[in-house]
Amino acid sequence: MARVVLSKVWKKYGEHEIVKDFNLEIPDREFCILVGPSGCGKTTTLRMVAGLEEVTSGDIYIGDHLVNDVAPKDRDIAMVFQSYALYPHMTVYDNMAFGLKLRGYPRSEIEQRVKEAADILGIDHLLERRPKQLSGGQRQRVALGRAIVRKPKVFLFDEPLSNLDAKLRVQMRAELKKLHDRLQSTMIYVTHDQTEAMTMGDRICVMKDGIIQQIDGPLSLYDNPINKFVAGFIGSPPMNFVEVDIQKTGEDIFLDEGMFQLKLPKQFKAAVAPYIGRKMSLGIRAEDIYDKLFYNIGAKDGNMFSATVEVVEPLGSEIFLHLGTGKNTIVAKVDSHNQAKPNQLIEIVVNLAKSHLFDIETGKTIV
Repeated sequence: MARVVLSKVWKKYGEHEIVKDFNLEIPDREFCILVGPSGCGKTTTLRMVAGLEEVTSGDIYIGDHLVNDVAPKDRDIAMVFQSYALYPHMTVYDNMAFGLKLRGYPRSEIEQRVKEAADILGIDHLLERRPKQLSGGQRQRVALGRAIVRKPKVFLFDEPLSNLDAKLRVQMRAELKKLHDRLQSTMIYVTHDQTEAMTMGDRICVMKDGIIQQIDGPLSLYDNPINKFVAGFIGSPPMNFVEVDIQKTGEDIFLDEGMFQLKLPKQFKAAVAPYIGRKMSLGIRAEDIYDKLFYNIGAKDGNMFSATVEVVEPLGSEIFLHLGTGKNTIVAKVDSHNQAKPNQLIEIVVNLAKSHLFDIETGKTIV
C-alpha cells in the first residue's frame, strides 16, 4: 500500500478555478473522506489522483513516485464509480476477472483472486449470474470486487453508495468500513453526505469552492469546527445559527438576539471581548437545546428563553422540534417522549458551554 500526497494542486478550466492550492497528505492505510457540497471540486480532485483529469499545476505522489505524467493504468489504483459500470453481457466472475485478463495474469491466479474477493464480499454464490439478475447492493459489491482483485496501492471511491436506498446505504457503509479494516488499504472516498463521512472516515477533508476548509477526525470536526461553514455542514440536523449583538452590562457579556438574551459563559469572555458592540453569529447544535419542563432542568447563568413550537418531527428514537423565537427559527433534538405540541410556548434551556460564536464577516470560529 502507499501514502498519497497532493502538493499545491490547482485545476483550472480556462479562467475558471475548480481546485485551488490543494495540499493534503494521506498516510498509508488511512481511510480519508473528501466531503463538501456539489461543485466544491472533490470529484475533480479524486479524478486527478486517478489520472483521469490533468493537473493544471502542483504535484501528486502515490507512494514515493510523482504521478503527474503517469497514465491511469500505471498508477496502481482501483476506482469504484457512482455508476456500477458493469458489462451487462458478462457474468459476475467475468466482470471481476476482466481487468486481470487484460493484464495477462495466469488463469489460476485470476481464479484465486476472484474467489478471495467474492468470499470477502459475500457474493461467491452470484459468480455465474449477469448484472441484470442482481439487486443494486449486489451490483455494488461486484464493482467493489472488481477493484479488490487488482490488489492496488490505493482505492478511490466516487460516491459509490448514492444510487442505493437508505437502508442499503447504511448496510454498505458498515461493509466498506469492515472491508478497509480487513484489507488495510489506503482509501480515498468522495461523498456529499456528511453522515457517510462521519461514520466511515479516519480523517475528513471538508471542501468548499475548491478550497480545503478543515482536515480532521470526525469528532474533532464536530466539536471544534474551524469556521461557520464546517460547523453548519457537519452534523444532522445542521447547527442552528442566530445573529446576536454582543453587549456588556457590568462585568457580564450578553448575547442579544432581539427577542431574548443569553449570558455568555465566563470562559468565553476574553475571546469575545473585542466584539462588544458588534454582531456575531451564535451556533448551537440541536442536541444542546432542551425543553426545560420535560427535562426539569434549572436555568443557569441566564441560558433560558421562551420559544413557540412550530413543527414537531417524530423520528422514533428522538423528536425534532422547530422552534420560533419571534425572530428566528431553530431546531432542537429532544427525547422521543417529549410532549410538546405545535403552537405551544415552551421554556428552552441552552447549553452555552457547547455553543460556538463566529465572526460575521469572515465566518471564522472565535469560540
